[in-house]
Amino acid sequence: MPWFSEKAPRIEWPRLESLMRRTAEEARARICRRPRRVLLLPPDITRMHSGAGRLTEMLFHLFAGEAEVHVMPTLGQHEPHTPQQNRAMFGSIPEERIHAHDWIRACVILGEVPADFVRQATRGAADWPIPVVVNRWLMEEPWDLVVNVGHVVPHEVLGFANHNKNYFIGLGGKEAICASHMAAACCGIENNLGTLVTPLRACFNRAENDFLGNLPDLYVQVVMARDQNDRLVHTGVYVGDDLETYLEAARQSRQENIKVFDEPLSKVVCVMQEDEFVSTWVANKAIYRTRMAMADGGELVIIAPGLKRFGEQELVDRLIRKYGYVGTPRVMEQYRTQADMQDLAHATAHLIHGSSEGRFTITYAPGHLTREEIEGVNFRYADLRETLARYPISTLREGWNTLADGERVYFIPTPSAGLWSTREKLYSRPAGFET
Repeated sequence: MPWFSEKAPRIEWPRLESLMRRTAEEARARICRRPRRVLLLPPDITRMHSGAGRLTEMLFHLFAGEAEVHVMPTLGQHEPHTPQQNRAMFGSIPEERIHAHDWIRACVILGEVPADFVRQATRGAADWPIPVVVNRWLMEEPWDLVVNVGHVVPHEVLGFANHNKNYFIGLGGKEAICASHMAAACCGIENNLGTLVTPLRACFNRAENDFLGNLPDLYVQVVMARDQNDRLVHTGVYVGDDLETYLEAARQSRQENIKVFDEPLSKVVCVMQEDEFVSTWVANKAIYRTRMAMADGGELVIIAPGLKRFGEQELVDRLIRKYGYVGTPRVMEQYRTQADMQDLAHATAHLIHGSSEGRFTITYAPGHLTREEIEGVNFRYADLRETLARYPISTLREGWNTLADGERVYFIPTPSAGLWSTREKLYSRPAGFET
């Protein structure tokens, strides 16, 4: 059970600060009364809208008077933050106390989730072991407290984001990230989304029990939703050190962050914030979170003023440009013979997740990529200025909007904060993927 939790239509920042003070007090009482070294593990800048950076800043100062406090954003294989991004997200935390995770050179192998367990968890969709490879600094430094801070929201790989995803993806090594992403892709993205315990999360729960039991850790999980004024606000805080802390947050997210429709949507317009989403690796969340609501033959328009590349890493960027988002059958056919796709299996999984499988069209209006680049990976291209003129995002509200010429579009200003689905797709999934 959580140590404590709070749920409300809106939790204001003064109350959040009070809850962070209680978090520090509970951590001292339950884990270490006088911590000398504290590690904070927030999400990266693609979750900046969640306020997790500000919560991390609060926790930093709550412990800094008595302890040496360090911060490591759980980047996974995302690009490290610039100093400017760190200031934007973490405010007054000194730059020298913020450390970049290196998924290639800074990890240690702890063991593996056995192939038999993976096969059973995925019902035969994946039959390989999942290596447990995490950041060396996490495991080998003498921490008195490890505090995970994050936003629980529907997620394409793990059903809902955060909890032990922070360790095995956010601080994971290449072997772990590749094997786990491919296993999740084989289970099916539309099966994973909004499922409390996906097959991959079951594997991660096993890994946490087997290899991380000695960490002096806890989780600070927040839930957000849109209020009556169409603003994204905090509605839940869950603090504790067990699986139930995640599950209670995920149940609230499932209730508040999943929009269910009786009929599919023929035209959806999304905005991916310029300061958070600069690659399709992260901006494709617009595809992931809406695909279960899209009508066959419909169109998804993604306005992405910050978009300047496809992958977060150069090798992944090259792979996406080489193969494109061409659908699962073609990707899997190439995966069987192409060494680069096998070596970067997480990128291969990303190609599967980012395709509409030919059901609907995906149109990108990017800030920095050309028509040739966008069309080269099998998306449609739209001019950013023209698209913003047609869809004035400052005046649109989340939900149905009718434009001056009569066109009716469904607008989503922050697709990474939720999941949109038809009732049929959400509630008619195979056993093991019940919502």
